[in-house]
Amino acid sequence: MPGHRGQLIPVTVLSGFLGSGKTTLLNRLLKSPGMENTAVIVNEFGEIGLDHLLVAEGDETVILLDAGCLCCTIANTLSETLEDLYFRRVRREVPAFERVIVETTGLADPAPIVHTLMTKSAVTAHYRLDGIVTCADALHGAGQLDDHAEAVKQVAMADRLIVTKTDLAKASGAEDLRQRLRALNPAAPMTTAVMGEIDPTAILNAGLFDADQKKLDGLRWLNDEAVAHGEHVHGKIGHDVNRHDDSIAAFCFILDEPVTWAGYAGWTELLREFRGVNLLRVKGLLHVRGEKRPVVVHGVQHIFSPPIRLDDWPDGDRRSRLVFITRDLSRADIEATLPALHAEEGTMQPAELRAALRGRAI
Repeated sequence: MPGHRGQLIPVTVLSGFLGSGKTTLLNRLLKSPGMENTAVIVNEFGEIGLDHLLVAEGDETVILLDAGCLCCTIANTLSETLEDLYFRRVRREVPAFERVIVETTGLADPAPIVHTLMTKSAVTAHYRLDGIVTCADALHGAGQLDDHAEAVKQVAMADRLIVTKTDLAKASGAEDLRQRLRALNPAAPMTTAVMGEIDPTAILNAGLFDADQKKLDGLRWLNDEAVAHGEHVHGKIGHDVNRHDDSIAAFCFILDEPVTWAGYAGWTELLREFRGVNLLRVKGLLHVRGEKRPVVVHGVQHIFSPPIRLDDWPDGDRRSRLVFITRDLSRADIEATLPALHAEEGTMQPAELRAALRGRAI
């Protein structure tokens, strides 16, 4: 059943390509007021290069930083590390951290981390995904997007985008990068960090739950207006074979008629079965028939998290809204699936719809 997840510990995934300024940003972030109750998870201490003085060493995997923050390595898997860290917190073996930041390596695909945070029961019992924050280097970012598909995916999946090294790059180059980032992911608010200097509120609490207001904030999280007015991108940017973002599309739909629970279940099954790998992010605020409250849905590739009921509609508009960031899927591809959302209980998805999804080339 959909539920309220505000009491869970928020996890921020800090992403970005090699040299994009993740560690510099993290160093400054941890020194900001109010950040002392933070746990940082990294792959290797030697890789992250945190600028700190150790005041205590709990053991070989968990250390305490001078700012009062925890830093730990990934022991075996991320899920095991998060579970172990939580129970150390319960046993008071480590300070009672209030948030977690997972810094990825520069070549990492964020999707497996997000899948862990959304699907592993040992994780979802205690944690919730707050958001993906991706750094992009104004000096080298454009070339990285040209040459590395991982960099494009990191940007496309982000909830927040941080442009770094603007003090080293030409103003025109930084603006060109911003335009490209907006085209790839108009749904993600964008800000600038020089030498890692940033207001924590710009990147934390990026998820559905508004910690300051103690409520679920569907519109801020969905940011569908930005997508609706953003540049639609699909295979028209250029002809350079290294331009990996040519296949990325961002768009949203507004549905006038309420959807059904049966229709939603069948629709997500169809998308996962035939096009899951192409769904980088799916966010939705749905009016479900029979539900007085709005329902929030979230998907990353093959994984859709359990729906969450908001306390109330965030505005006067009770129409369903769906936001997509896709790879090698056009607006028309997704639009062809939308009738399935209105299917009645006990009915099968139209055979022509399943055939159309099978037939669309990946």
